[in-house]
Amino acid sequence: MKIDVKVPAVGESITEAVIGSWTKKSGEFVKMNEVIMLLETDKASVEVAADKDGILTINAAAGETVLIGATVGSIDTDGKPTASAAAPAAATASPQASATTAPTAQANTTLSPAVQRIVNEKGLEASSISGTGPRDRVTKEDALNAKAPTATAPATTKAPATPPAYVTPTISGPSKQGDIKRVPMTSIRKKIAERLVQAQHNAACLTTFNEIDMTKVIELRTKYKDKFKEKYGVNLGFNGFFVKAAVEALKAIPGVNAWVDGTEIEYHNYYNIGIAVSTDRGLMVPVVKDADSLSVAGIELAIRDLALKGRDGKITPNDLTGGTFSITNGGVFGSLLSTPILNAPQSAILGLHKVEERAVVINGKIEVRSMMYVALTYDHRMIDGKEAVSFLVKIKEGVEDPERLLIEV
Repeated sequence: MKIDVKVPAVGESITEAVIGSWTKKSGEFVKMNEVIMLLETDKASVEVAADKDGILTINAAAGETVLIGATVGSIDTDGKPTASAAAPAAATASPQASATTAPTAQANTTLSPAVQRIVNEKGLEASSISGTGPRDRVTKEDALNAKAPTATAPATTKAPATPPAYVTPTISGPSKQGDIKRVPMTSIRKKIAERLVQAQHNAACLTTFNEIDMTKVIELRTKYKDKFKEKYGVNLGFNGFFVKAAVEALKAIPGVNAWVDGTEIEYHNYYNIGIAVSTDRGLMVPVVKDADSLSVAGIELAIRDLALKGRDGKITPNDLTGGTFSITNGGVFGSLLSTPILNAPQSAILGLHKVEERAVVINGKIEVRSMMYVALTYDHRMIDGKEAVSFLVKIKEGVEDPERLLIEV
């Protein structure tokens, strides 16, 4: 019996994918749950495993763009594995010939007794006499014709020479202008580019900004980070606080947790928060499901597990779907301020940035506080400016008062 190998659903609003590679060859025996294909989308590289044991037949080549649900191969479950022996490759090493250098003839500088006597009598330096004999030997005539060295006058102190005028160095050799390298975009990078451009074209994007005093959160982290790590096995970061604050803000302003679907608005009564993660394969946004039911520790653990799966290439389609709101943190790379792009079809995305100490006015006094700029990019078709600003203020209030945020009052 033959069963089809189909392209699985790999994310919301994704209708096609690219076959990155086949990990098995056509005609090869595969086992159930063994990875046979790697799919690339704008969000992630997804591993596709065999549903049954059998002989694989491939109908679509690596690099092809295929629709979600399309049949790209089959597995013959009646097929049996065949034993094959691979002949080891013999490696040969070619000996390297060592270069030998022929000895060079040394000039004979030995003086004959007669020449040596003349040299001594005239006070000559043998090394200063040019020999005309065979192999540059100094002859009697050379010694007789050589002049004795004259006494040198005592050296006089010279005035320091004027330093030469500075000459601007010139670049020699050919210019490097035009020295370029062109490489094809990876499939996942092409898909990311297409999706980001679509997000800009299909939504009325606008960004509003605010700043958050992170001092209390930092103090709380400093006080409890060791106990937190010991108990939960994960670091206490900022993400847990911002996800909690985002959930409370989404509850207060439900329009931010909705999106436009044609001529309708789709509201969501659940809170699935996408967390942007940078990997070697590109940016992906795994989703923390039902974030409203998780503690700060639960959120941090979920984010850690999703990030590890993404970086190890083990992310699944289920990990990438269902998000209703997203958070991206450019601050981990040093970004001070940015305007994030929507993660379609969502209507808003929160951008976090670098924490910096700045002088701010607190109760009429200038104090040094740890501050972070935050940005909210939103779809103006769905969300008005008042709602966007109010949402960001809710985030600010929650993070600046983490105790109230944790007890949800």
